Amino acid sequence: MDSKPKKRGAMENGDTGEDSVLATLIGNGDDLGPLVRHAFEMGRPEALVHQLKHILKKKEAEIEELCKTHYEEFILAVDELRGVLVDAEELKSDLSSDNFKLQEVGSALLVKLEELLESFSIKKNVAEAINMSKICIEVLELCVKCNTQLSEGQFFLALKTVDLIDTNYLQNIPVNAIKIMIGKNIPIIKAHIEKKVTADFNEWLLHIRSSAKDIGQTAIGHAASVRQRDEEMLERQRKAEELNVSGLGDVVYSLDVEEVDEDSVLKFDLTPLYRASHIHSCLGIQEQFCRYYYKNRLLQLNSDLQISSSQPFVESYQTYLAQIAGYFIVEDRVLRTSGGLLSADQVETMWETTVAKVVSVLEEQFSHMDSATHLLLVKDYIALLGVTLRQYGYEVSSILEVLDNSRDKYHELLFEECRQQISNALSNDSYNKMVMKKDSDYENNVLAFHLQTSDVMPAFPYIAPFSSMVPDCCRIVRSFIKSSVDYLSFGVNSNFYDAARKYLDKLLIDVLNEVVVTTVQSDGIAVSQAMQIAENIPFLERSCDFFLQHAAHLCGIPVRSVERPQASLTAKAVFKTSRHAAYLAVVNLVNSKLDEFLALTENINWTAEEISENNSEYMNEVVFCLDTVFSTALQILPLDALYTVGCGALEHISNSIVAAFLSDSVKRFNANAVMVINQDLQKLESFADERFHSTGLSEVYKEGSFRSSLIEARQLINLLSSSQPENFADLVIREKSYNALDRKKVASIVEKFKDSADGIFGSLSTRNTKTSSRKKSMDMLKKRLKDFN
Repeated sequence: MDSKPKKRGAMENGDTGEDSVLATLIGNGDDLGPLVRHAFEMGRPEALVHQLKHILKKKEAEIEELCKTHYEEFILAVDELRGVLVDAEELKSDLSSDNFKLQEVGSALLVKLEELLESFSIKKNVAEAINMSKICIEVLELCVKCNTQLSEGQFFLALKTVDLIDTNYLQNIPVNAIKIMIGKNIPIIKAHIEKKVTADFNEWLLHIRSSAKDIGQTAIGHAASVRQRDEEMLERQRKAEELNVSGLGDVVYSLDVEEVDEDSVLKFDLTPLYRASHIHSCLGIQEQFCRYYYKNRLLQLNSDLQISSSQPFVESYQTYLAQIAGYFIVEDRVLRTSGGLLSADQVETMWETTVAKVVSVLEEQFSHMDSATHLLLVKDYIALLGVTLRQYGYEVSSILEVLDNSRDKYHELLFEECRQQISNALSNDSYNKMVMKKDSDYENNVLAFHLQTSDVMPAFPYIAPFSSMVPDCCRIVRSFIKSSVDYLSFGVNSNFYDAARKYLDKLLIDVLNEVVVTTVQSDGIAVSQAMQIAENIPFLERSCDFFLQHAAHLCGIPVRSVERPQASLTAKAVFKTSRHAAYLAVVNLVNSKLDEFLALTENINWTAEEISENNSEYMNEVVFCLDTVFSTALQILPLDALYTVGCGALEHISNSIVAAFLSDSVKRFNANAVMVINQDLQKLESFADERFHSTGLSEVYKEGSFRSSLIEARQLINLLSSSQPENFADLVIREKSYNALDRKKVASIVEKFKDSADGIFGSLSTRNTKTSSRKKSMDMLKKRLKDFN
C-alpha cells in the first residue's frame, strides 16, 4: 500500500521514458559508453548527469525501502552503494575530463565537418554539372553529326539522328535555351531534308527520262538479238527436217536455252527513288510522295507521247518508241521493287493511255507514208517494241493490230516500187538472149530461180533462151517476197503464209504481168523485142513455183506442202494467157509493119492493058519483111509460136488483098490486074511453102501449112480467074472450092470486075469467044448474087 505513492512520486519527480531506458541498461549491467558518447556528441552531458542523478535517487529510495525490508542486506547495499558513489564521482570526474578533452578535439572536428559538408555539396553540384554537360555534349555531338550528315547528303542517317535527339534527348536537356533551340530546329531540319531529297528526286526524274531512250533501245536491241537467234535456230531446224524428209541424214534436235535476266541487261539506278520514298515514309508523308511521283511521271509520259514536228516521223520513230519502251520498263521495275510506291492500276491506266495515243499516231503517220521501205522499218521496230514490252506483262495486241490493218497500204506501196523497178528492168533490157560465160553467172541467173531446162550443167559460154529481164524481174519478186514476209511476220497472226501467197499472186498478176503485157503491146516496141518478151513469159511462169517455195520457206512452211498442184499460184495460168496475148501482139506488130508495104497496093494499075511479067513492088517488100520476121522468130520463138506468128502474118496479107478489092478507091478492075495479083500471090505462096519446110514446121504440123493462111485471097483470085465464075453460086462447088469466101464480099468485088482493057479500042481488041463466055458467066454470077441478097 506504501509502494503506490512512492511510484507516483517518482513519476512526479521526472521519471521519463529515457530514465527507464537508462535504468534498464544499468540494471542489466550493459555498457553505458555509447550512451555517454552520444550525449557528448549531441552536446547534452548535463541531461545525462541529471538522469543519472535521478536514477540514483530512485535507486536510493528503492534501497531505502529494500533496507527496511532487508536491513542487513540494506546495510550491505549501502556500503556497496557508497562504493558505487565513490565510483560515480570518479566516473563524473573522468567524464568531465573526457568531455573537456572531447570539446577541445570536437571543435576542430566540427570545423572540418563543416568543410567536409561544404565539399560534399560542391562535389554534388559538380557531379550534377558534369552530368548536365555530358547530356549537352551528347546532344551537341548528335547535332554536329546531323549537320555533317546533311552536308554529306546522308539524309536518311541525318533523319535518324534527328529522331534520336527528339525521342531520347530533347526532354532531358538540362539547359533550357539549348532545349528550346533544338526543339525549334528539328522541324526545320526535317523540312530541309524533305526539300533536299525532293530536289535530288527531281534531278533523278530528269535523268531517268533522259535515260529512258537508251533503256528502251537496249531492251529492243536485246529483243532483236533474241529474234535473230530464234530465226537462225528455226532455219537450222527446217534444213534438218528437209534433209530428214529427203532421207539424206538423221536429224538430231538440240535446244539451246539461254536464261537472260532482263534486270542484268538493263542497268539503271533507282536508288534516289528508293531513298526519297523511304525518307518520305520516315517523315510520315509517304502517300504525298506517291501522288507526287505519279503526277510527275504522268506529265513526263504525256510529253513523251507528243510527236516532234521538227523532223519527219521516219527519222524520229526509233527515238519516240524507244522512249516509250524505256518509260514502261522503268515503271515495271518501280512497281515490282518500290514496295507500294506505284500501284498496278496506275501503271495499267498509263499504259492504256499510251496505247490509245500510239495507235492514233501510227495510224496517222502510216496514212501519210509513201515509201514501203520506211513503212517496213517502222513496222519492224514496232514489232520489236511489242516483243519487248510483252516480256514485262504489257498487252500490245492493239498496237500490233495497227500493223495488220496497214498491210494493204504497205503492199500497195511495195507494188508501186516493184512496178517501177520492173519497168526499169524492161526498159534497160536489150532483149537479146543472155550470154553466160561462167558457172557463177548460170547459178545466179538460172539455178537461183529454177529456170533451168535441164539438170545438167551446160557448157560455157551458155546462151540462155531468155533476156536479162527475166532474172532481173525474178530478183525483184524475190525481194518483194522477203519484204512482204518481213512485214507480215511477228504480227498478231502467226499464220501469215496465206496472206503472203495472196500478195505474191497479186504482184505477179497485177504488176509483173501487167507491165510485161503493156510493154509488149506498146507502140514503140520492135518486133524482135516483142518476140523476146513473149519468149520470156514462159520462164516467168516457170519461176512461179520457185516464188511459192521461197515464200513458204520464209514463212516457216514445209516446202513439200506447197509442191502440190492445187497449191500453185493463179499467176501461172495468167502468164499462160499473157503468153498467147504476147504472141498476138507480135502478130499485130508484124501486121502493122506489113501494112506499111501493103499500102503500096494503091499503086497497082487495076485496069492495066498489059500483064507485067515482074512481081509488084509491094509484094517484094512484103516478102522481104516476112523473111526478116521469120529469120528473127526462128532464133527467138519456139516452133508453135513461129507457126502462130507466120499464120497470123500471112492471113493478114490475105485479108489485105481481099480488102484491096473491096476498097472504095478501086472503082473497077480487069482480068489483067487479077493476073498481076495472082503472080504476087504465087510468089507469096512459094515463100510460105519454103519457110514452112525449112523451119521444120512441116514435121510438126503435118496436116497444116502456111499456104492455108492465104486461102481467102487464093480462092478469090481463083474465082476471078475462073472461066466459069457462076459456079460460085452452086452450093456444092462453093463449099468445095470457095468455102473461105463471103458471099457479100464476093458480090461487091464482082460488081467492080470489068473484063476489058480501059482503052479506046479495048472492047474490039480483046473481044473473043473465051472472053465472051467468061463475061457471060460473070454476069450470071452477079445476077444470082443480087437475087440472093
